[in-house]
Amino acid sequence: MLNAGSGPGPARRIARMTAKADWEEVRLDIDPGVRPDVVGSITRLDASFGPQGFDAVWSSHVLEHLYAHEVYPALRQFHRVLKSDGFALIMSPDLEAVAQFIVEHGIAAVAYESPVGPIRPLDMLYGHTRSIEEGQHYMAHRTGFTPERLGNLLLSAGFPTVSVRSQDFEVCALAIMPEADGVAIQKELAACGFDFHEQFA
Repeated sequence: MLNAGSGPGPARRIARMTAKADWEEVRLDIDPGVRPDVVGSITRLDASFGPQGFDAVWSSHVLEHLYAHEVYPALRQFHRVLKSDGFALIMSPDLEAVAQFIVEHGIAAVAYESPVGPIRPLDMLYGHTRSIEEGQHYMAHRTGFTPERLGNLLLSAGFPTVSVRSQDFEVCALAIMPEADGVAIQKELAACGFDFHEQFA
């Protein structure tokens, strides 16, 4: 499994699934300071990996750090490195949920507590304020997603089946390759807490 934009640690949220499948996790990140297995950008996976080398791609809260015009090329790179029976699981802040929270509570209200401290709408819209203030400028957000936008981008990138969900200020998309057993994959992911409702294709 490729952990695309891994940050400092493994993909813990689907550890149950990866352990059961006995997958090796390859961590890729643009920041050498988090000690990834491979230093590189998700927009240039072809510089590090051949085609059809992974059973799965996990990308948690990474796409929003790209510029809008870089998202489609990154998703094409995900498609390229996946095996024909693989899948991609992608998470990003849900701008619709953030906007609703702002309307109801204001832009400065704390939405939830995280390991790095309180998270407010500004953090979800533009990147974690404290991290950016401390010099981690790559933590800034340069684009954003709703379930509809992320789902349609994945379809345009060549994934024939895409399902999405929105929960806890997060949009999550499951993009399945043409020869994958989608029912089995969704069952395994449901055991990890990922239930999908809306299917785009």
